[in-house]
This record gives sequence, C-alpha cells and structure tokens, in this order.
Amino acid sequence: MEKTIDESIQGASLLLEKNEMGQRKLYIESYGCAMNFSDSEIVASILANEGFSTTQNLEDADLVLVNTCSIREKAELTVRKRLEKFNAIKKHRPHLKVGVLGCMAERLKHQLLEEEKIVDMVVGPDAYKDLPNLIQEMDEGRDAVNVVLSKEETYGDIAPVRLNTNGVSALVSITRGCDNMCTFCVVPFTRGRERSRDPYSILEEVNDLWNKGFKEITLLGQNVDSYLWYGGGLKKDYVKASKMQKATAVDFSGLLEMVALAQPGMRIRFSTSNPQDMTLNVIKTMAKHDNICNHIHLPVQSGSNRILKQMNRLHTIEEYFELIDNVRKILPDCAISQDIISGFPTETEEDQQDTLAALEYVKYDFGYMYLYSERPGTKAARKFKDDVPPEIKQRRLAEIIALQREHCKYRTEEHLGNIEEVLIETTSKKSEVQWMGRNPQNTVVVFPKENYKIGDFVKVKINECTSATLIGKAIGISDKNPQLALTNAQL
Repeated sequence: MEKTIDESIQGASLLLEKNEMGQRKLYIESYGCAMNFSDSEIVASILANEGFSTTQNLEDADLVLVNTCSIREKAELTVRKRLEKFNAIKKHRPHLKVGVLGCMAERLKHQLLEEEKIVDMVVGPDAYKDLPNLIQEMDEGRDAVNVVLSKEETYGDIAPVRLNTNGVSALVSITRGCDNMCTFCVVPFTRGRERSRDPYSILEEVNDLWNKGFKEITLLGQNVDSYLWYGGGLKKDYVKASKMQKATAVDFSGLLEMVALAQPGMRIRFSTSNPQDMTLNVIKTMAKHDNICNHIHLPVQSGSNRILKQMNRLHTIEEYFELIDNVRKILPDCAISQDIISGFPTETEEDQQDTLAALEYVKYDFGYMYLYSERPGTKAARKFKDDVPPEIKQRRLAEIIALQREHCKYRTEEHLGNIEEVLIETTSKKSEVQWMGRNPQNTVVVFPKENYKIGDFVKVKINECTSATLIGKAIGISDKNPQLALTNAQL
C-alpha cells in the first residue's frame, strides 16, 4: 500500500543511514500503454548496473521516476498530480530526486524543468541508456535532459528487470515508434519513426523467460504488424535495402512463427495491431500454432468512413469488416477487441450511428472506449476545431459503452459449457479461495483453488459468466504441464 507523505518523512532517517553505506533505491511508477511498463523494466535494468535497487516503498527512495503517457489529457493530469505529491515530499527530503520519463517527457521537454520546477531530470523514450550520465548531471546540481529520438531499436541488448511480476507473464518489446501519423495521436512525435528489433535478440529473451519459468509472453509494439527486420534501421528506409537484406527480411508473421516454434509450451500474445497493416499471413500463422493465443486487439476508432479519413486511418470501414470476416473464417474462436474514440471533431449523429453499426457487425469481446482529447502538436489539433460539445461526447460514449457491454455478455455466454485451458495468474480479487487466470481469448476465468498453483495450465469447465468474467471449476491439469496429465478419472 502506498505510504502517506508523513510516513515518507518518518522514513527519512533510515534512508540517510542507507545512503551512507552507498546504497541507492529506485521507486518507479508507470502510466499509459504496456510499452511504458516494458520500458520501466529496461530502466530498472540499466540503473541496476549503476548500483540502484528497486523498491515498492516510496519512503525508501533516493530516486523517483515517473514513466508517463501523453495519449490523452487525463493521463497527463494524473501524472501532474503525482509530481505535485513528490514535490511536497522533496520539501522535507531535499536529497530525493524526481525524474520524468516517457512520452510526456518527450512532448514537454524543458517545460517540466523550467516551468514546473518539480523535477530534476527529463528523459525521452529512446534515451534511457544515457541515464547514468544524466544521474551524474543531476547529482552535481545541473538540469539533466535527453529527449533525442533514435533511428535504431534502442534496447534490444538489455535484459529487463521484471517489475511486480507474477512470474508467469512477461512483456517482450519487438518494435518502437510508429509511421502511421493518425491525426489524433502523439506517438510518432514522442516515440519517433518505426524500427524493429533483431529477431534473434527477441528469441534470446523469450528463451531466457522460459528458462526462468515464465509461461506466457506478449510481443509488444505500437504497431506490431509493421514489424520488419532487414538488418536494422528505420522501416521507411527498407526501400533502400540491398537484395540480400530484402531476401532475408523477417516480417511479423515470420517472427510469430519463429517464436512459436522456439517455445511450443509457451503462450504467445501480441499487441497492438493496425487494421491497415495486418496481413492474412499473420492470421494463418496464428491458426497454425496452438500456442499463439486466439485474440487480436484491432482498434477501429470509428465506424464512419468520413471520420476515419479525417483521422488518417488508411482503411475504410468496409476494408476493416473484410479483415474481420477473414479472421472469423480462419480463426472461428478468435476474440477481437477494439479501441473507439467518441466525439472526434466534426462528428455527427450519422457518424455515431455508423460507429454503433460497426459494433453490431463485429460484436467485440471487449473494448477500450474514450472521449476525444485534443493533443497539442497533432494534425487534428492544428486542422480541426474540437467542436463536439462535452455533453454530446459523453452521451455518445455512454451509448457505445452500453452496446459494448451487451456484446461482452453475448461473447462470454458463448463459452458456457466449454472446457477451456486457463493459465493461473493470481488469486481472484473477489475471493481468497479462488484462482484468476485467462483463457486463450484473454477472457478472465475464476475457479476454486483446490490443489492448483500459479503458473499451472488448467482445464476449466465454464458453468457461469458475467459480461466480463467466466466462472467455472477445474477438472484437471492441461497437457501443457508435462509433469501432470489430464486423466479420464478427472474428466
């Protein structure tokens, strides 16, 4: 549990004693997308080599780092409130240093140092290898800033420190940046152009995770379907690659196959996909390998072709539906989830009805739905007036959420009576006597603990459901656990 400011102050004397022994403690908070959480593990690894150990107790910290998100205004406001709290602590503990990492650092740069006066260090997403130098600058009383973006995959050679892990699931970064330039999105400006990671360094990390007992990985990127390794460099420069580089290039479907074959006992997920970049080869590769989970997160953003064009989404809703149809044909039991933005500039009631119609067509398993938030520097902010009144945005969002809830229930009910493989992750939040895990479709499943343990693949009979959760009873260990077999007696 997070400590109060008074409790943090009381811990200062103990902290000073530790500092005298040369030990330094890192407290890190992460906000936003999964990439930020993955990056925080890289930061922890870099700083571990500099003598920092991570702590979950704020009162122990010498250095507080906040890994930030700029995708929506609300995310930035949350971070600012946290920085205000840390600044209040610094008044009583002047040795405490605070740094801002990630997209907000990249977007605001010197403003955080010059105007806010509450941080000592600002580090962009591609500059974490420079942290040792920046910490030295900070320790010597100088502003420490590096927000330079890279043309290479920056951290492929760093083994992340797994933070707050359950020892079961891990994130594996495969790409950085984005070239798609959606008009509402700051990612191309805060994380730079697309570049991919050497597939063999990815395999090395995956193999290491398996050897350490992890059972599931998520291949991670702003747009995983754009993965393209041809020897290094930006994806946009692939056209200049040699014939040999192009002949040996690895795309996302190729990478998926390599990982699936390398560790056939490990579950593989990936996120996030872009409809305009996902190929049939990816879907066919998923169908080919049982250890690739049947779930695709496929943001639609809007059901209106007019709005999609203004968003610079390089596909029509008809093309999106064609992709959905192909997924359903090749992977009939594949779950599909969405992102939707409500209230994009100039959105009309007709556009809203198109979005609701898209929801009805797909009937997503679950989704992430947001109000449009104007982000400074984006094309939408420059070109379009944020002209949809807040109350209309809220009403439209409520309509979208209500319909999605209906579809969530519809999709969970499809699992009733099934026997499904569940990977146990942790104790259920609602009951100490139940496990919580997920099936291949990424749906939460809860069931009585009995004699199973975290990390087991368990066969669960689904007997009940809510709109978000499957409820069942374990009937045996899956054959993915070689030490135990699913016996006829258990069935």
